[in-house]
Amino acid sequence: MSKLIIHDAMSVNGAFEAPTPDAWLELDNDSGDAGLEQFVLADAIVLGRKTYEGLAAVWPHLGADPALGRYAERINTMPKYVASRTLAGPLEWNATLIEGDLGQAIPKLKAEHRGNLIVSGCGELAHTLTRQGLVDEFWFWVHPHIWAEGPRIFDGVGPVRLRLVASTVYRSGVVWLRYRPAAGVDDRS
Repeated sequence: MSKLIIHDAMSVNGAFEAPTPDAWLELDNDSGDAGLEQFVLADAIVLGRKTYEGLAAVWPHLGADPALGRYAERINTMPKYVASRTLAGPLEWNATLIEGDLGQAIPKLKAEHRGNLIVSGCGELAHTLTRQGLVDEFWFWVHPHIWAEGPRIFDGVGPVRLRLVASTVYRSGVVWLRYRPAAGVDDRS
């Protein structure tokens, strides 16, 4: 059975969007290789509609980009599951629409896959999955920047008590934090 993992990059103060990603993302080889390895080991990506539409418009064209080509090759070929109340199938970019209630669909996907299911994005889907207690781990790639504007990761969600299970510090100052929901604590509301 696979794990559902929310996988997000953010600034030190929790910003996950900026006018240009290179404004705060440290694209160093060490943390980049580790991030790519997580996608190589994963079975599929789970996306909300907005994230799916945004990524599908860009990623299929990034194979020639020297910095992102390795990621693009893996991400473009991975199966993707998209949660949406407005899209209709069939979907492009190796994607399948999640049918029905997330509370039933996600456990079924977990049972069908052996490798991890990576949730990319931290919008409505990630919030819903967290509130429903469907997330097995949270992986935060914290970049050494403070960003003055924009939305913050998981604004309005919680409280959810997490337990740190691992951390890795990279030379660039990027820190990879891995958390699990704390067992026996039901703070989710």
